[in-house]
Amino acid sequence: MICTVFRLHDQQLTGFTVKGHSGTAARGSDIVCAAVSSAAYMTVNTLTEIIGVQAEIEVEDGYLHCMVSDGNSSASDLLAGFRLHMEQLAEQYPKAIKITTEV
Repeated sequence: MICTVFRLHDQQLTGFTVKGHSGTAARGSDIVCAAVSSAAYMTVNTLTEIIGVQAEIEVEDGYLHCMVSDGNSSASDLLAGFRLHMEQLAEQYPKAIKITTEV
């Protein structure tokens, strides 16, 4: 299962952690993992390379952690879009994706 935890501070999203594998298909053929990975990497790259936000990024196999260091509203909006995308994927694949939010 892919577990995604979103971080909330002062009513703004400040980051997320995605970990695990969906297990819906063989490695390299799993469309759920591919969809989640693609969306997560696009979010991180847009935050750091396009918006220019300083962020703590950690990447390992089956793991991506991103925390924004400042209270940028554009960053929070982008993170909200990523959360919405993940929620919609979780509706389609409820046995493969779990989403939580921590304050």
